[in-house]
Amino acid sequence: MEQKVYKTMKLAGATNIAIGVISLVVGTVTGILLLVTGGRLLARKSNILF
Repeated sequence: MEQKVYKTMKLAGATNIAIGVISLVVGTVTGILLLVTGGRLLARKSNILF
């Protein structure tokens, strides 16, 4: 009985770690893309007309 509990906890822990790593990667990539896009806007701000 205890072995099933430990296997379930192991699976839950591994899943949480995997989701955490994926979230970290997605957040980093999103931040980089936002910085690049903002830099392009600042570089071309004289060409933007309202």
